[in-house]
Amino acid sequence: MPVPSADFKKALARLPDKEKEALLLRAVRRDAELYDTFSYELLPDVTLESVYDASADRIHELFNVAVSGRLLNRSLVKALRAALQEATRARRVTKSKQLEIDLSLYTLRLIFEHYTGQFDSVYQGFYVGTARLATRLTQLIPKNLHEDLWLEYKPELDDFLTQLHGRSKSRELKFELPRALVLAE
Repeated sequence: MPVPSADFKKALARLPDKEKEALLLRAVRRDAELYDTFSYELLPDVTLESVYDASADRIHELFNVAVSGRLLNRSLVKALRAALQEATRARRVTKSKQLEIDLSLYTLRLIFEHYTGQFDSVYQGFYVGTARLATRLTQLIPKNLHEDLWLEYKPELDDFLTQLHGRSKSRELKFELPRALVLAE
């Protein structure tokens, strides 16, 4: 992303309000994420909860569409990738790392409620992607959240990790899958 120069900032400050407004409206029409960011920052009815709900609905819809695909495992891998992009996008819009973690956990909940049968498929992509997400969460939670919140996530994440370790494919992973969320003593 380019950094605005001092000359650019001065020229922007000299613009009349009407032209600034026109430039801003043109920019948000071109970039949906910029529009969502400004909506979150400027509109009182767009809250962290509403962004979470909208993103969770999009993630849920991604997995519903994936089920209608011809190759279920491949469709689920694409849905998982898109769900992670949605969680990252929500974090960029709100600047809330906890929101990204909550949406990632929501994705894991969806997977473990509906799609664990695909872990036994000949194709490993979906299992590996899910294991990577669980591993990533074990790193994100201690890094980005306060210690008091770790206990809130530990039981659910530990359950997901135990279920992943219960599969024979866990021994074939090319990375180490943690057995539990490790809390600092």
